[in-house]
Amino acid sequence: MSLRDRIESLQARLQRACEATGRDSSSLELLPVSKKQPLSLIREAAALGFSRFGENYVQEGADKAAAAPDLRFVLLGPLQRNKAKPALQHFEEIQSLDRPDLAERLRRLAEELDLVRPVWIQVDLWDEATKLGGCTEADLPALIQSLGGDRRLPLRGLMAIPPPGDEAAFAQVAGLRERLQQDLGRPLRLSMGMSGDLEAAIAAGSDQIRIGTAFFGERSY
Repeated sequence: MSLRDRIESLQARLQRACEATGRDSSSLELLPVSKKQPLSLIREAAALGFSRFGENYVQEGADKAAAAPDLRFVLLGPLQRNKAKPALQHFEEIQSLDRPDLAERLRRLAEELDLVRPVWIQVDLWDEATKLGGCTEADLPALIQSLGGDRRLPLRGLMAIPPPGDEAAFAQVAGLRERLQQDLGRPLRLSMGMSGDLEAAIAAGSDQIRIGTAFFGERSY
């Protein structure tokens, strides 16, 4: 199947999922996850109308961003403090913020580099943090406080990777988003849902779906 065919099939699936829950499909962002995909294929996707791509590894994403300055990349994978500087330099957003010490490091560097980078907090409500990273609900207030309302690191929303097969998990994240919006007095976006569970994520109110294999095809490792 060609890239165009995969994208059309995926978009039809997203449209059906939105219609089933009474949502306007234009409210949903499809973020292609391009880790381990060649730049040539990413360029092909860009020619089909996509300009933002999700990457899991700082070095790989930084290399692609440097080679394709006309495209935009979002960091999805875990971020270590020693890679915070290249992450800020090469990614337009960071979706895996999950602890105060990282937030403080990013704040210092963003000031030093004089740049603005929206961040998303990766949440973990299912004790998966040791495998995937993430901030527990109990630790969220401290993490948000560590951002300090810094204009250089505006909080865009929440990102989550629920356990496979646990469709109720999406409602948990949506509920957390509602509580945080009330506490902060402003809207937050949700990034959750992948190839195998995007319908449940859309039904729960996800604003962004992250799709890798179903978009690009099998990866070359």
